Amino acid sequence: MKAVVLGSGGWGTALSQVLCDNGHETTLWSHDPAKAEQVAKTRENPLLKGVRLPDALRVTGDLACLAGADLVVCASPSFAVRETGRKMAPYLTERTVLVSVSKGIERDTNLRMSQVLTQATGGVCRVAALSGPSHAEEVGIRLPTGCVSACQDRETARFVQDAFMNDYFRIYTSDDIVGVELCGAMKNVVALSCGICDGLGFQDNTKALLMTRSMAELTALGEHLGGTRRTFGGLAGMGDLIVTCTSMHSRNRRAGILIGKGMTAREAMEEVGAVVEGYYAAESIHQLAEKEGVEMPICRCAYEVLYQGRDIRSVTPELMGRAKKDELLETTWL
Repeated sequence: MKAVVLGSGGWGTALSQVLCDNGHETTLWSHDPAKAEQVAKTRENPLLKGVRLPDALRVTGDLACLAGADLVVCASPSFAVRETGRKMAPYLTERTVLVSVSKGIERDTNLRMSQVLTQATGGVCRVAALSGPSHAEEVGIRLPTGCVSACQDRETARFVQDAFMNDYFRIYTSDDIVGVELCGAMKNVVALSCGICDGLGFQDNTKALLMTRSMAELTALGEHLGGTRRTFGGLAGMGDLIVTCTSMHSRNRRAGILIGKGMTAREAMEEVGAVVEGYYAAESIHQLAEKEGVEMPICRCAYEVLYQGRDIRSVTPELMGRAKKDELLETTWL
């Protein structure tokens, strides 16, 4: 099978290696021709240090590599997905399967990434999402990892499962693409918030509280939009939330730590030196919750801190002082 991965960040690079390991004819595309040339020459991506790329992997900056591809993986940052979709559209056909591995909600439109790709490419081909607890750094060194291939069309979900699954990369299928993509977007906001907790000096109890109550918010929004409750307790939901909120591999958590220690959001992102998806998702998720009338106090507070300059030390008293609730009767996901 001919496969192309669009986006030469750490995750796109790791996935291109998986596809190569599975014997597919694989090309990794970078929007920067100079970077493509460097990676092709050195066989290493600076964003995935220490991982030697397979000799069989082709690296290019030429979109013509898409011609005749059976599988196309979009690994662009969420803010660039629409533009990438438009660029790839002329090369896609009815038989192409397009897989979104970008995690976010588009600003202003409130669309999930698979919806953005469908719109940007004119709906010419089937679109699936691949998500789960999967640091590129660990996939790159072939540590056991599990993800979910989601598409309303089960046949397409299984096609993606077959393309990626091997002895270190286990793939499950799901027809709940709504829930899977919402989990992938919101967990970055929570990870950034957990990092802020770390930066403020809070410890394990606080993070456990924040993660659990954030999952309640996510489930409320997800079910409202048509997601399935079980998704939020699975790999794409709780699994991805755990790994992103607790690991220093997480750019979102690292940026949050810096914000908690006093940096502005922009300063923190510059220090991290790579895309911090939680920053962009905080605005998009807040917009979506407001539009749908779903109460999400943790996400609202994250938005106010990141975009409105709210003092982070004023957030804890507000959240801890909210009206009393019964966990079993008033929490959607339990």
